[in-house]
Amino acid sequence: QVQLVESGGGLVQPGGSLRLSCAASISIFSIYDMGWGRQAPGKQRELVATITSAGSTNYVDSVKGRFTISRDNAKKTVYLQMNSLRPDDTAVYLCNIKLGSTTYWGQGTQVTVSS
Repeated sequence: QVQLVESGGGLVQPGGSLRLSCAASISIFSIYDMGWGRQAPGKQRELVATITSAGSTNYVDSVKGRFTISRDNAKKTVYLQMNSLRPDDTAVYLCNIKLGSTTYWGQGTQVTVSS
């Protein structure tokens, strides 16, 4: 039905930045809400940022002012710009797309914040 492929993760020092990308294989991308979540070892998956089809954004409190979600409908891609990274941001980051009542997730990309 739909495939989501994340990229851009890696190892970064505290205070550094990363930009994650998520490409969607879907015929029509622009009409769907998208999001980024993360899952740290031993913790539940947490939704950190969402963007609607109209471009409205929302963030969990812990990333407000540091992370920015955006989308390029022509490229069928959603981005997560992450600045001022902290060790507690370490997690697998996954993007999602909401198709009606069903949310699909990608496989994720590892982000490790460590000195």
